[in-house]
Amino acid sequence: MTKYSIDQFSQITGITKFVLRTWENRYGFLKAQRTDTKIRFYTDELLVRALNSNYLLENGYKISAISKLSHDEISSKVDEIKNSAEDNSVESYYIVKLIKSALDFDSNLFNSTYDKGVQELGILEFYKSVLLVAFSKIGIFWLTNRIAPSQEHFLSELVKQKIGAAADSASSDEIKKESWLLFLPENEFHEIGLLFAKFLLIKNGFEVVYLGANVPYGSLLELAEKKHIDNVLFFSVSNTSKSNLDFTINYLNKSFSKAKHFLVANSLDINFLTKDHNITILDNLDDFVKIIS
Repeated sequence: MTKYSIDQFSQITGITKFVLRTWENRYGFLKAQRTDTKIRFYTDELLVRALNSNYLLENGYKISAISKLSHDEISSKVDEIKNSAEDNSVESYYIVKLIKSALDFDSNLFNSTYDKGVQELGILEFYKSVLLVAFSKIGIFWLTNRIAPSQEHFLSELVKQKIGAAADSASSDEIKKESWLLFLPENEFHEIGLLFAKFLLIKNGFEVVYLGANVPYGSLLELAEKKHIDNVLFFSVSNTSKSNLDFTINYLNKSFSKAKHFLVANSLDINFLTKDHNITILDNLDDFVKIIS
C-alpha cells in the first residue's frame, strides 16, 4: 500500500496541512491512518478522494456536504457535474482522471479522458492546462518515491503515443521555408515536450527534422554536413548543469553556426547561458507558440 506523509499529501493535493487537520477533526473527512508510532499517513484512495473533492469545491459544493459522501458518491458527483452545463473547472476534472489512470494502470480511462479532453479544450489548451499540470503532480509523486517509475512510464508512453500520432497526421495549408531540428542531447529521455513541439511546427507549416531522445553528438555533426538547418530546438530536463549545457551549446554553435538556437530547460537558474552564448531560453509554451506563429 502506498503511504503519503501529511507534507507529501498537502503538496500533491494543494490542501494545506492546517486545513487537512481541521477537516479531519471537524468532519472526520480525509481521515489519515496512523503508523504504530502514531505518525499520520494517507493512501492512494484518500489522494483521489481529495483531488475529486477539490473539483467539487471549485464547483460550489461545501466541505460539510462533501464530507458526508462516500468515495463512490464523490466520484459520481464529479461525473455528474462534468456531464452538465455547470462545470466551472474543466481542467481539474481531466487532471484527476489522468492521475487516477496512472495510479491504476488503466489505459481505457486514459484514452477516454485524453480524447474527450482534447475534443473539449483543443490539443494546445489540453496540453498546457491538463497534461503539464498532471505531469507536475506525477513528478512530485516520483520525487517523493510515492509513485512507482512504472506508473510514470505508463502514463508517459500513452501520452507519447497520442502526441506522436497527432504530429504524424498534422498538416498545414501554408508551407514555410524555414527548417527546424528537434532533439534531446545524450542522456535526455523526456520526449513528450519535444514531440509536442514537433506537432506545433508541422501544424504551422515548418519542415521538421526530428531526431528524438538521447542523440549522440556525432549524429548532429553528420546531419550538419548534409542538411541546412535554420533553427535548432532542444530540451534539457535531467542534465541542466552549466558544464553539460555549455558543451551542448558549443557543439551546436560549431555544427549549426548559422542557425538560431532555442532551449527549454527544467531549471530556474539557466539565464547565465544568454551571457555566454547566442541562444534563446524558452520559459513556457506560449513563448514558443509566439515564435512560430
